[in-house]
Amino acid sequence: MKIDELANSINGKIFGNDDFFSGQDFTGRFTLLNDAKKGDIVIRHWINGKGIEIASDKNIACIITQNPKDGAIETANELNFPLIITDKIELANAYALKWTVKKYSPDSVNIVITGTNGKSTTSHMIYHILNSAGYHVFTNTDSESEFNTLIDPMVSKLISDEVSANGDLDYLVIEVSEVQGWLGSLMKNHASLMSNALNPSVGVITNIAMDHIGLVNSIDEVYDEVSAVPQSIGNGITILNYDDELVRKLEAKNPFYWSMDNNSCELYFNDGIFYNGDLIIKKEDLPFSSNHFVQNILSAVGACINLGIDLNQINEGVKTYRALNRRFAKLNDEPLIIDDFAHNPDGIKNTIKETIKLVNGSQKLHVVCAIRGSRGVEINQLNVEALVEVLNEDINLFLSSSNDVVNDLNYVTPDERKVFFDILNQNNVSYTHFDNLVDCLCEVYGLADKNDIILLIGAQGMDPAESLLKNIL
Repeated sequence: MKIDELANSINGKIFGNDDFFSGQDFTGRFTLLNDAKKGDIVIRHWINGKGIEIASDKNIACIITQNPKDGAIETANELNFPLIITDKIELANAYALKWTVKKYSPDSVNIVITGTNGKSTTSHMIYHILNSAGYHVFTNTDSESEFNTLIDPMVSKLISDEVSANGDLDYLVIEVSEVQGWLGSLMKNHASLMSNALNPSVGVITNIAMDHIGLVNSIDEVYDEVSAVPQSIGNGITILNYDDELVRKLEAKNPFYWSMDNNSCELYFNDGIFYNGDLIIKKEDLPFSSNHFVQNILSAVGACINLGIDLNQINEGVKTYRALNRRFAKLNDEPLIIDDFAHNPDGIKNTIKETIKLVNGSQKLHVVCAIRGSRGVEINQLNVEALVEVLNEDINLFLSSSNDVVNDLNYVTPDERKVFFDILNQNNVSYTHFDNLVDCLCEVYGLADKNDIILLIGAQGMDPAESLLKNIL
């Protein structure tokens, strides 16, 4: 690789040293600055002069950035250090992913998973089925959801490190955000760009719904972002949710549909999972019983069928699957405490509906919702409207701004809090609000009878709940 070839590939401009890369100079590894070693390439959204000095001292091959700050260009010129500036950092990360797969995992079969809800569970289940069948698999979905975005070269780094440490991969299972952005700006065609970089044999699209308000402002914009993904999958198989009207509209060369309602699909649920009319997984063997998690199972099973995995291995993988953190996870028995990462309208409605099914007799349901901080009024308005739609007079609602556990990137603004209060008041829905999550959890636990159910929902503002509860229960 030559530096001008790299720059041209990502629409970049070279500063500092423009006569670099002899082939031996680049290790083939894209990574982050703090992890970089001699000959690596670093991709960062921004870099300053100090960062250039660090990179030069480490003998890094090159830095790619979108935002040079505080003397970065001048320092690169002074040190004769190669710096590439691109208008779209996502081009660099897609290039890094494509290069890494070609160099480190050229023979793996690659799977991409996108959609608004269920990506992580679907990806993790596909990974588990393949892993339990004895294959060497890499996935960027993890229990803490730290690596399931592709806005930096972390996934490229992890792939190269995994292959270097443990040998060739059989499968890559990569979760791709259906909508992605940086500092409030949409990275247009992110899902398509990253899917194309992987050259997948199988792609999964779980559903299309509203989230990421501000990056996109209508369901049509979400559809536009997802609609190009089947073209990126190309001649591969695209696993599609037949029950989602927008997903059904997508044009794919080789679609494979599953359904919860339509038994004419190749794969469907009817008190068990059926494939071509035959029962392949009994209902009692499913790790989840709630509808939205059964949908994730169908997506994962559909993907594995089209990878040619033996049905018995798929069955065993599903039966032995254990959920990711905060996916309808049980944290306590008496009272029953359920924790779920429901953070957008569809997730909130589905999770509360499933929890209501668990309520029997004199049991009370207490819903504790963390308001989404620093995500804008619009998404919080949609979330509170979803709450209003599914709550009933027998459900106790508690809200938390979680000031005690979030950083400034997730702080609930006065306007975000106000839209929650206003819509609940307009609909005569009673609620209790707490500034701090620990106070909210203490109050709810103190009020709940041992036979009651407490449901915790929300994104970053509810993430620390499990650890806080250890000191409360």
